[in-house]
Amino acid sequence: MKYSIIHNKKRKYSKCLLLAILLICSLGCKKNKKEVAQEVEVVATNKVSNNAVNAILSKGISDCESQLEIAVPKLTDLTKHPRLIETNETEWKEVPNGRLVWTSGFYPGILWYMYDLSGDKKWEAEAIKRTEVFEDFKTITEHHDIGFMMFPAYGNGYTIGHKEAYKDILLTSAASLASRFNPNVGTIKSWSNKMHPRWKQHITIIDNMLNLELLFWATKHGGDQKFYDIAVKHAETTMKHHFREDYTSWHVLEYDSITGEVLNKNTKQGYADDSRWSRGQAWGVYGYTMMYRETKDKKFLDFAKKITDKYLSLLPEDYVPCWDFDVANDPKEEKDASAAAVVASALLELSTYMDNQEDKNRYFNAALKMLTSLGSEAYSGVDKADSFLLHSTGAKSLGHEIDVALIYADYYYIEALSRLKHMTENNLTNE
Repeated sequence: MKYSIIHNKKRKYSKCLLLAILLICSLGCKKNKKEVAQEVEVVATNKVSNNAVNAILSKGISDCESQLEIAVPKLTDLTKHPRLIETNETEWKEVPNGRLVWTSGFYPGILWYMYDLSGDKKWEAEAIKRTEVFEDFKTITEHHDIGFMMFPAYGNGYTIGHKEAYKDILLTSAASLASRFNPNVGTIKSWSNKMHPRWKQHITIIDNMLNLELLFWATKHGGDQKFYDIAVKHAETTMKHHFREDYTSWHVLEYDSITGEVLNKNTKQGYADDSRWSRGQAWGVYGYTMMYRETKDKKFLDFAKKITDKYLSLLPEDYVPCWDFDVANDPKEEKDASAAAVVASALLELSTYMDNQEDKNRYFNAALKMLTSLGSEAYSGVDKADSFLLHSTGAKSLGHEIDVALIYADYYYIEALSRLKHMTENNLTNE
């Protein structure tokens, strides 16, 4: 793929772009704001050489595989899955594969991606073993997280592992998810009121955007057309109500179950009801990028760009956000590498939908910046713990998962590496 020529005043940086990225990650705090801004501008607008991309990709894949070589032999209980590594600990804390545990699909998903990246059959065998232990979850209707639970495992197994037997499991899972759609509201209900008694009626959270991918997949693979229609309506309703005028999102909306009126706008995991929870914004970036992929409706692409640009404008120098943007000025507040991993994966895809070369470069290079930071000494788990990444924050407002390794941070990180690899193979990078 051929691209336009970079202006002469910026061309001089292209040969050492990878070094510039690394310097920003490791030395940014020692530079003055003008110097950092200039370097970020280079990363944001220049083409990136294949050598630079391959260096990021090679290091990331190698690190992930070496970490799995350490961790997998320890994770032998098929009734549990790795959830987090506590601060200052080195091994995964495992939790039971329960019907209410939303993170169970990420570990098998990681294994499928490792098989995709390496071609090593041992990772395929491990992925199959870890996927098929929760087939019965296909009938979950208690919450919306069936998408998170089933699609990373069975969806990747179907696509990467060519496991045709997974098709019916995914179709049943999609039907279970669709059963929670309320046409009066126009969204899928996320949580039960029994689980979250603070809210009395129909609850929808921004995270729910990612579960829609299961519905689109089902429609394309013989499922009911209503799955597609539900996904589109949910995204439209969320786009209308879940975002502020500045394109940042609330976490939790409570709707009147009968009239569809918005009753409350709150948070569960952010700093405050009206604060800007960084991973919530990340879910939106990923979700609306996916919506454009599945519908090709330009309104979703335009919205994805707007919320992405807002997210990027709030980032610190290393492109890894604080757990909530409204407390980011306090150096004691923890980071959330999981948000960076989610957005890095989304931006790689978003860059491929840009007609404008500057936007294509901007999103692609921002993703590379995130991946470089995540793979650096500051965030990597290599030689420190069994995870790919450290320094994620799941729910500080609830008093847990603070500055830890999280399984879904690792999942979206390796997904980003897989996407980058396929982009290089298909000449979809910005060189």
